Amino acid sequence: MEQIPAFALDSARLWTLTDGNAGNLRQAEALARALKFDGSAKHWKLAPHAPWRWWAPRLGPAAGHAFGTAFAHALAVPPQVAIGCGRQGALATRLLRRQGAKTVQILDPRIDPHHWDLVIAPEHDGLQGRNVVQVQGSLNPVDDAWLMEARQRFATFADLPQPRTAVLLGGNSAHARFDRGAFEVLAAKLEVALAREGGSLLVTTSRRTSEKVIAPLRHRFIETPGVVWCGEADGENPYAGLLAWADRIVCSPDSVNMISEACATRVPVHVFDPARVRGRPRRFLDALLRSGRIRAVDGALANFDVEPLRETARVAAIVRERLAL
Repeated sequence: MEQIPAFALDSARLWTLTDGNAGNLRQAEALARALKFDGSAKHWKLAPHAPWRWWAPRLGPAAGHAFGTAFAHALAVPPQVAIGCGRQGALATRLLRRQGAKTVQILDPRIDPHHWDLVIAPEHDGLQGRNVVQVQGSLNPVDDAWLMEARQRFATFADLPQPRTAVLLGGNSAHARFDRGAFEVLAAKLEVALAREGGSLLVTTSRRTSEKVIAPLRHRFIETPGVVWCGEADGENPYAGLLAWADRIVCSPDSVNMISEACATRVPVHVFDPARVRGRPRRFLDALLRSGRIRAVDGALANFDVEPLRETARVAAIVRERLAL
């Protein structure tokens, strides 16, 4: 018989519910942080059983047991507010709404949004409804306080020569390719800027970055001042420090989350070859290009005035008002 953890019967005021995917978890926790709830919060990493793993967020027979005994018991004492992100989170928040919780679903649930109190959906998805709040890009924790904390944690980056160029590398996605060939083109453009201006590079990869990109990256900038992080073997991920200390940021074009976080800073953001992106994310990049928040990478990487893209605080204010928190 599955043991029920003590927390399962604690009535925390706020729960976040995701499948543990880094992008989903980051958005849910960012909104929870912005809501500034007093008291405890519970963060659920959901591990659904079949067949609900495939059906979510649709309700099926005995859906209350989709996430195991602990969650089934916890439904008896729901939180005041439940924030889900992704399909599994959407099923969990539907179950909690039936128990009286106020529910917020982040990302398009792919079914009628009326099943939740509020749905927070990217503008480029085109989802509409009276309880739908559209956002440009994705929710994230990046604000001035977050950046200041990161500057303190990675204070040694202050010694790197300026301009400090942060380089955020993703990988292939459903809507864009960022492979060895793309990396080589980007690296050549970075070298042009370094030859002209000097400075340093602060480079980080992601879980989706191919080893065919990582292998040449480790050697390409070995004589350039800066930091190259390719995984846990290189120590603590300096991602927050890169955003905090950058004078400009260069991103591969494949990740809406990554570009959203870069755009939440107060420095120029240059995106490599936005034209290679297809589908809904392309609409996101096109909107940023039109607004002047990003530019396509070239050999100049020129400075330009920016206004930080910070949707999380705006959304939190809407959630507080709409749900009368």
